[in-house]
Amino acid sequence: MSFNVVLQTSIPGMTPKRGKVRDVYDFGDKVLLVSSDRISAFDWILPTGVPDKGKVLNQTAEFWFETLGVRNHVITTDVAKIPFPEGTDLSMFEGRSVFCEKTKVVPIECVVRGYLSGSGWKEYQKSQTVCGLKLPAGLVESSKLDEPIFTPSTKEETGHDQNISFEETAERVGLDVAEKLRSMSLDIFKRGSEYAAKRGIIVADTKFEFGVTADGELILIDEVLTPDSSRFWPADLYEPGKGQPSFDKQFVRDWLLASGWDRNSTPPNLPDDVVLKTREKYLEAFERLADRPLKFKSNL
Repeated sequence: MSFNVVLQTSIPGMTPKRGKVRDVYDFGDKVLLVSSDRISAFDWILPTGVPDKGKVLNQTAEFWFETLGVRNHVITTDVAKIPFPEGTDLSMFEGRSVFCEKTKVVPIECVVRGYLSGSGWKEYQKSQTVCGLKLPAGLVESSKLDEPIFTPSTKEETGHDQNISFEETAERVGLDVAEKLRSMSLDIFKRGSEYAAKRGIIVADTKFEFGVTADGELILIDEVLTPDSSRFWPADLYEPGKGQPSFDKQFVRDWLLASGWDRNSTPPNLPDDVVLKTREKYLEAFERLADRPLKFKSNL
């Protein structure tokens, strides 16, 4: 079937910088971030989009920015208040756009882990550490950690971000900034994960980004606690000792791994059932957390 997806956006007279998911438009001292319906896996942008995915990401981040009360870059998410050039098709941007204060981006991915999964689990099996932090013996995949840990990584333009130690983070950005990144990240994670737990969602890990404003303040930017930047697990199905079901692109990854795709050539189109199951998980995550329906949801 044919789905209503936005894979690319356009504004007359402007050329965006396109990431894996976002189209970024430069408005001088402001910036417009637009979350498309593109989906990536194994460092490839897939040819098939997921309806409403970008709206879920944008509105989930909007919910958290409102809820957390941490200074952030958001100016408005109302397209009527964004200074689009004349002739812009605003319907393309509704529900998926955020007009932001421009900052100097800190070149560190601020990862916080509350559970042992992903690259952290792989490292632990080899050395009983995660990003150089020694952890107790006897942990299993998806174990809950005694306390969340700050495990920063580099921000790479292409390929995978690389895990680094706190000491290396301090060398890159200075000790004072590194300590602020750590304390702010752990605080936001703690408050966000406690709230999500009340909604039946475990935040296993997440990543934050920060930027420095013109007046020198470190603020939260980009997205926060979304299904793309976090591992969300349903609390009622949590069972340590294995990988967990999640509210993200798990169906996509599983299908690609079983499809015979070699991961070195153009990815195949996703079947309709995988697209719809993935959309359902993204929508469920938003509706559980925000306790409200998604605005501007597509009619399939």
